[in-house]
Formats: sequence, structure tokens, C-alpha cells
Amino acid sequence: MSERREQLGFALDGEGDERLVEVTVFSDGGARGNPGPAAIGAVVIDTSDGSCRRLDAISEAIGVATNNVAEYRALIAGLRAAARYRPRRLLVRADSLLVVNQLGGSWKVKHAGLRPLYEEARDLLRGFDAVDIAHVPRAQNAEADALVNAALDAETPESP
Repeated sequence: MSERREQLGFALDGEGDERLVEVTVFSDGGARGNPGPAAIGAVVIDTSDGSCRRLDAISEAIGVATNNVAEYRALIAGLRAAARYRPRRLLVRADSLLVVNQLGGSWKVKHAGLRPLYEEARDLLRGFDAVDIAHVPRAQNAEADALVNAALDAETPESP
């Protein structure tokens, strides 16, 4: 593969197929009330060459859920979207300390209702060659947060 292709964010896998070098997933979930009407937002960005080209965005209401369930469901949606691009490296950025610390192994998953979501996220993460998960402040996760609020606003009728 030429050096130029690597600079543009592509690499070859073992079978000669092109893959993106690095993809970043920003995810956020939220509920108005806890539990309450909930939504997810995720943005998938090609960060291979520094251009930060948006590959995908998810904004979806998920019914009534807790904030933590929404955070996990947002991450899972982002991971599924990122998997389609088969990146060599995956960066995950989320403003949920719970999700980041549970997936990083620092915190235990104590709530039985979160266990299946945690397991699903772990299974999806195993599909990537290299993964880096980090907490970011909400200000650095503004696009995913805006997608959550847009989905919630679309589902919530305005008061008279």
C-alpha cells in the first residue's frame, strides 16, 4: 500500500481489503426523568488523518428508560455503526463515567438491568483490533448530546 493511502486514513487488512485506520465514536444517552422518555445520540468520525470526517450519526428516541440504560444503548448503536467501517483502531469517547469505568474494568456492574447491555458492549468492542475508551466532559461531547436532545424534542409534544 502506498504511503499516500495511509495518510488518507486507509490500511490494508491481511486479505488485501482496505480498512480505515482510526474511527472515533462519541456517544451520549439521556432521559428526561429517571426513568423517563429517553433517547440516544452517537457520532462516528474518521479520525485517521486528522480531517474528522463524519461517517455516521444516530439520533433516536428509545422509549422510557433510565439515563444509564440510554448511555449504554447509545454506545452500542455507535459501536455497531463503527463496525461497518472496520477500523484498525477505535476510540470511544463518552461523558458517562459509569459506562467508561465499567467497560474499563474500574467499576463493577452492580445493577442487573445493565448487565446485558454491558455484555453486549463488551462483545462489540472485542470485534475491533485496538480500542481506547475515555471519559470526556459534556462540552467535548456536544454533538452527541445535541442528537439526544433533538430525538427527545421530536418525541415530546410542546406544552400549550
